[in-house]
Amino acid sequence: MDLRAELLKSIWYAFTSLDVEKCGKVSKSQLKVLSHNLYTVLNIPHDPVALEEHFQDDDDGPVSNHGYMPYLNKYILDKVKEGMFDKEKFDDLCWMMTRKKNFKGLPAGALLSERDCFKLFCLFNLLSEDRYPLVMIPEEVEYLLKKISTAMSQEWDGKPLEDLISQDATGRVEGMSVWSFLEHMGAGQLLRVTSAEAFSLALEEVFLEMYHNVLKRGYMWKKGHVRRNWTERWFVLKPSTMDYYVSEDLKDKRGEIKLDKSCIIEPIPDREGKRCMFCVKTHNKTFEMSASDQRQKVEWTQAIQTALRLQSEGKSSLHHELKLKRRVHREHSQRERSRSARSSCSSRSSQSDDSLLQEMEKMEKEKDRQDLEIETIIQHAREVETRRREAEERERRKQREVQMELERQLKEAESLRDSMQAEMQEKEREAEQQKKRIQELELTQRKLEAALNMEIQARLEEERARQELERLLQVEDEKKKQFQLLQEQQRSLQNLIQEASDGSTDQDTPSALHSASQELQDLRASRQRSHQHLEEVQEKLRNASQHVRHWNVQLTRLMTPISPGERLEHRLLSKRLCPKKEGALASNEFITKLKVKGDQNNAMTPEDQEGLEEQLEAANLSDGSDESQEKPNGQM
Repeated sequence: MDLRAELLKSIWYAFTSLDVEKCGKVSKSQLKVLSHNLYTVLNIPHDPVALEEHFQDDDDGPVSNHGYMPYLNKYILDKVKEGMFDKEKFDDLCWMMTRKKNFKGLPAGALLSERDCFKLFCLFNLLSEDRYPLVMIPEEVEYLLKKISTAMSQEWDGKPLEDLISQDATGRVEGMSVWSFLEHMGAGQLLRVTSAEAFSLALEEVFLEMYHNVLKRGYMWKKGHVRRNWTERWFVLKPSTMDYYVSEDLKDKRGEIKLDKSCIIEPIPDREGKRCMFCVKTHNKTFEMSASDQRQKVEWTQAIQTALRLQSEGKSSLHHELKLKRRVHREHSQRERSRSARSSCSSRSSQSDDSLLQEMEKMEKEKDRQDLEIETIIQHAREVETRRREAEERERRKQREVQMELERQLKEAESLRDSMQAEMQEKEREAEQQKKRIQELELTQRKLEAALNMEIQARLEEERARQELERLLQVEDEKKKQFQLLQEQQRSLQNLIQEASDGSTDQDTPSALHSASQELQDLRASRQRSHQHLEEVQEKLRNASQHVRHWNVQLTRLMTPISPGERLEHRLLSKRLCPKKEGALASNEFITKLKVKGDQNNAMTPEDQEGLEEQLEAANLSDGSDESQEKPNGQM
């Protein structure tokens, strides 16, 4: 049954529901509403003017079914394509329109729900005969009831159906309408149902299998393509796809497997802690799956092979094929029964006729010959099929070998790429470390140079403070000598005053003594201040020396070989150029470098030369003091 015939069955119910007077005609306004709903549910662009243009006449009366069919075929059914709409929504629309008029409703306490009635309506349309009004013959009714009984896990009891058919002779000949079918099902006259919930679950399973073409569904383990881990998924197999979800509620779809003629299903040996494994190979991917047990594995492989067979034969529904086979079998059985009846009647009427007997023998021989020819054709077809399968197996084996070789080469290329990326990352890390080390070394050298400059300035200030203190000491000694001389003069004058009789005194000597004493006190205060200044300068010098030693230690720590692969000649040359093992320079060496650089430039003024000489003297003084303490500056 093609898609157009399936849609016409539901549209027929919708059209007849609009025929209130049961005259076979519907008004144009109602057809506009029906057409608009069909446009909407079938996802077809709506054309409201097309209906009026199609029925341009002076008759404003109703339109018959035959008059509506050309418009329906041209503007609606010709534009419908499979997959562009939801067929269940389409049937739900038609069921909603026809239920209000034709279905009397369910009695109180009925085992069927409204949803169950809709599912039975869809299954009835699927199994009904291709003639109008739509009916379902008893054989198809029995087939549907057997499917529901099997889904409920109970034994099929055909007695209620036989009793109902024996009571209604027209039902055996003409078939059963959908409203009679629903009425009998709701009353429990076709199937004995003890639990409404069990019946709903069984009907849902049959509905998915027959209406939605679900060949099989269930949980299996699937291996991922990115993370390569095993995850349990809910699989739903249809003739064209194999979808997989997180759970059976079908809310979170994780992917699908497109099934076509090039797909192959193969068993896989147990590995990675999984068993009952098989794979489905498409043109670009291989999906590995693991069933719960061996029985489930066989069922899944057979169901997938059935789907692949339907794809190769260009069929979209398994139950449509089974329905056609049942119809052909019924027609064949009916012909055999009629033939046997005719043959029995003719044999009773012509027992004495030898010629008729000979003719029957000839017919038997002809039939045997035809059967032999058919058997030969079937055998030849089997041989051709066997050769075809062998050729396909060889081609499949060859493709597997090529694919395995390509996978091996791809793995080698990926491993080589990973190793090269790891090596490049290691090189980048080493280069970053060397760059960071060089930056730290340059920063430490700049700080060491700044500390050496501070130390030189501190030593120069100390020397100037020492010289000032020595000068003040010399001046103080001279003033002391003058003060002592003035005191001796004062004592001699006092003796002379006592000897003199006139008692006259000399005022110049005491005033000079007072001024000398005042100058001596001032010199002592100046000397005290100079001594404090010297102590401050010495403290500053000690701090500067401590900074030099600190940055000298940091520089020594960083002066390790950056590239361990340097040549021996380069290392020996470096040792000759820098004889100190520590790699750092003392203050006198740094000053000597400054002096050599100044001699090379020959651009210093006399004032700069005097400042440099003072720096050299201060550095020599500091080196001498450090050597006396047996702790050379710049070394730990």
